[in-house]
Amino acid sequence: MALEYRLRTKSPQTTGYNALGDLQRVRNKSSATGQVIAELKFVFWEKMFTSRHDDRIWRHCLAKVLPNLDPTMSNAAQRKRVFDDLNQVRLLRNRIAHHEPIFSRDLLSDFNVIYHLVVARCDVSAQWLLDQQQVLEVIATKPI
Repeated sequence: MALEYRLRTKSPQTTGYNALGDLQRVRNKSSATGQVIAELKFVFWEKMFTSRHDDRIWRHCLAKVLPNLDPTMSNAAQRKRVFDDLNQVRLLRNRIAHHEPIFSRDLLSDFNVIYHLVVARCDVSAQWLLDQQQVLEVIATKPI
């Protein structure tokens, strides 16, 4: 797997989250690409959008992976925005997963970030998301 090779040869040894270890652990459980992608932690994908991957991955592949990003922005600025958006989604997800209150969050902003990430990948999926979502109605009933 090319991604695993790049992580193994280019990743510094650090404490905390280990992307290579996570990838190897998941790959040992399943060799099917779709299953590996689904099993990786959210933080794996967030960390893939750090600047250290600009030269090896994103300079060449960002437009292929996310074809609907703002073309007026530089490649590095686009990648940074995706990283920041993924961070915002991860923080929301973690609050929900740990049963912490989200009442003080700007939930409309959170929804818009999620929507724009989906748009960046696929307009058809983004339209489906809008057609299926019920969260905007719920957000509208939120007390001030």
